[in-house]
Amino acid sequence: MSILELHKVSKVYGEGDTEVDAITDIELSVDRGSLVAIMGPSGSGKSTLLTIAGSLEEPTSGDVMIDGTRLAGMSRNDKARLRRRSVGYVFQDFNLLKGLTAVENVSLPLELDGVAMKKARSTAMAALEELGLADRADRFPDQLSGGERQRVAIARAVVGERSLLLADEPSGALDSVNGESVMRMILAACHGGVAAVVVTHDAKLASWADRVVFLRDGRAVDETLPPPSPEELLNPDVPNPS
Repeated sequence: MSILELHKVSKVYGEGDTEVDAITDIELSVDRGSLVAIMGPSGSGKSTLLTIAGSLEEPTSGDVMIDGTRLAGMSRNDKARLRRRSVGYVFQDFNLLKGLTAVENVSLPLELDGVAMKKARSTAMAALEELGLADRADRFPDQLSGGERQRVAIARAVVGERSLLLADEPSGALDSVNGESVMRMILAACHGGVAAVVVTHDAKLASWADRVVFLRDGRAVDETLPPPSPEELLNPDVPNPS
């Protein structure tokens, strides 16, 4: 079953002489339990694709569906409710609430969904412990390093009963060990039935995915199993010898 579907999705910024085609005619379907990596050079439309997939931005044309629900025509409040219940999102700037501790940031979405505070905190602590942050649980975001804040954001995105996980460079500020811990947590979520889309510049981490979509000038090129080599990822016109 497809959790995320994008049909002929395009996004144009500006108009006239300033018009820019960010993404063009994107077709993307992500099934439950699968991990799709998005790669491409800077300015190729990766982040735009992700924000549109998560209903944070409207496409200029095309259709987006999350869990069978068509986003076109939905009210702003209905989209916010859909995101809170169905979508875990990891932003490049983390978007942690400064007035809440790490564990409170992770447990908040659960509490908003009606989970009892004690259970929400326990679930949040387990996620933080898996990412090596148990001893930072009571620290506020400005008391954490960039890499620690990033891992808190990952933990917040994967807890709960969400069906779709969208992550923009989830390992960008992390060393290789912590980057792999993050990918293991995302894979664990996929094994539990979550559909995940991860934007990454790291070909090694992209090789963990079931499929890689390479964006070039806002257009998509699919690569399927077996995972392509780093050279093929960076040069999608090169044929895969397999």
